[in-house]
Amino acid sequence: MSHDPKSHDPKSHDPKSHDHQHPHSHGHDHSHDHDHDHHHSHDHSDDWHSDRYVADWIARDARRMAERMPILEALIAAVPFRADAAIDVLDVGAGTGVVTEAVLDAFPAARLTLQDFSAQMLARAKEKFSSHDRAIRHVQCDLLDPAWVQKVGGPFDLVVSGEAIHHLTDLAAMAACYEAVHGLLKPGGCFLDYDVFDNVGGVPLHQHSMKVAGFKAADPVWHRHPTAVIKAVV
Repeated sequence: MSHDPKSHDPKSHDPKSHDHQHPHSHGHDHSHDHDHDHHHSHDHSDDWHSDRYVADWIARDARRMAERMPILEALIAAVPFRADAAIDVLDVGAGTGVVTEAVLDAFPAARLTLQDFSAQMLARAKEKFSSHDRAIRHVQCDLLDPAWVQKVGGPFDLVVSGEAIHHLTDLAAMAACYEAVHGLLKPGGCFLDYDVFDNVGGVPLHQHSMKVAGFKAADPVWHRHPTAVIKAVV
């Protein structure tokens, strides 16, 4: 995903207009219960490598935090581990670490790995968590590069993602990502994906894709069009 700073018309979003050459994966957990105030366009991928652009985006995104809180709370409530469990967690498309922060608050012994396409976004995440005396890794890689699986390491007890995977735009690419996530999870592991599923085929389609990827079950634990949280278990 990248954004065209010249195209902030809330009516201008066209989910079919993406160029698949730059499938960026950021954990940009902005609420989609309202119109976009920015336009997704992969024709301007360098925007996510601009410190100024990233800073402006983060400032706008922070204003949506109140809308995101119920979704994050539902995601955390669905994690099938004790609060004191020393779990290994991967945040796919972590961005500045909004979902990671929720996990860290709820699971003090968790070890986190943040994956994202943008070095600038990961740099902001590093700043955010610099005071944490915790095991936190940051990995820059592209979800359409098959090597991303090796780069993030694992295996993991829990994989989380916040409004990131849909930016791959192609349903086959999203399905491949689900399959990769399944392969990164330990037996008994869980994938909690918070995304705008209704804008990319609908929740049932993504449930099916996750089951085809190998998950035993994939069920929504929170859903308000177009956003949902799907819990998929190994």
